[in-house]
Amino acid sequence: MRFTLDVLPARKGDCLLLHFGSPKEPHLIMIDGGPSDVYKPQLKPRLDEVRKARKLKDQEALPVDVLMVSHVDDDHIRGILDLTRELRDLKQSQRPLPIRVGSLWHNSFDDLLKTTPEELKPEASFGTAAVGGEIDLSDVEEFDAAKVLASIPQGRDLRLDAEFLGWKPNNKFEGKLILANQKAKPVLLDGGLELTVIGPMRSELEALQEAHDKWLRDQEKKKREKPEAALAAFVDKSIPNLSSIVMLAEVGKKTMLLTGDARGDKILDGLKMVARLKPGGTLHVDILKVPHHGSANNMETKFFKQVTADHYVFSGNGEHGNPERETLEMLFEARRNEPFVMHFTYPIEEIDAERKKDWEKEQEKEKKRKNAKVRKNWSDAKQGLASFFKSNKVPADRIRIVEEGKPHVIDLLDRLGF
Repeated sequence: MRFTLDVLPARKGDCLLLHFGSPKEPHLIMIDGGPSDVYKPQLKPRLDEVRKARKLKDQEALPVDVLMVSHVDDDHIRGILDLTRELRDLKQSQRPLPIRVGSLWHNSFDDLLKTTPEELKPEASFGTAAVGGEIDLSDVEEFDAAKVLASIPQGRDLRLDAEFLGWKPNNKFEGKLILANQKAKPVLLDGGLELTVIGPMRSELEALQEAHDKWLRDQEKKKREKPEAALAAFVDKSIPNLSSIVMLAEVGKKTMLLTGDARGDKILDGLKMVARLKPGGTLHVDILKVPHHGSANNMETKFFKQVTADHYVFSGNGEHGNPERETLEMLFEARRNEPFVMHFTYPIEEIDAERKKDWEKEQEKEKKRKNAKVRKNWSDAKQGLASFFKSNKVPADRIRIVEEGKPHVIDLLDRLGF
């Protein structure tokens, strides 16, 4: 029996493959596809390797049990849209498709909002620009909100592509929203994989809907407002990324917690709701995909104390400062003397170089704002991940890096072997 997490380098985003089942009856779940420039150089070649390992003929499609997009956010959904665009072109030209997806698991924004698609159009005029850096966003909450807004049309495009390709939406949930529910039973897939939905919760999606509708109403009143101010109307620390699907995956006694960009406190709430975590208690999993690329904005030391793991996966290349040193400090404060391994999707030196660029860019923005607190100059000793590991004397075998062109798999049961 296999139960393996396949971690791909996805720039600032997430891109994961979950292998399970037996060598004779293999199963596969795709989870997120990263931003642009991830599908063709990373995900597509890896899927070709999976096809080759299964000895599929050119005319045969690779079966994918579930393709899950955790939430609308460009660094999770863009690579999947690159895939669906390619599949659409192949289908329209009546050529064989390389993969066959059983079901798309994704909470489309249209599903969780009562507003009509036409009402969603105003944000498109500046959403993409905001994410691209053309709009000055003053803090991380504004940036997260901009990403959510910019990705709303992407979620709709994905749902339309899935319909064209014949993918059943949320098939194990009667086609409805994927939500954490106190009464819901775990979902059992062929191949022996059990999935428990930890998030989002309905109250969180309703809060997201309320904030979004308020933002739309404000735009009607302030049509000439600058994009920066318009974004601020949508921003609330409790809103961004709350729509992330969080899953606890289990085969036998082995477990993975797949968190998307969810906030740590909300994950704890979800675990308590489904009775997987007692108040004040702890849950140990074999693999934890660290939420939101290791952003400290999503984490507290309390989370790492209550949810412990043997393997921590940090997906991010340093853009927007992630993974952050503060998050590692929280992890070590919680578990310093316990054995665990950290997996990074890029070399630490490359991550630090990108983090330094982001630090200096944000510093320049702060200097231009009136009465803004300006951060101190970057210090490798105080801000660098490499210096953190060195000062804490972290053994090299506790840090594992995804190497370019080589599979990076974490086997919990039988070895995947490719």
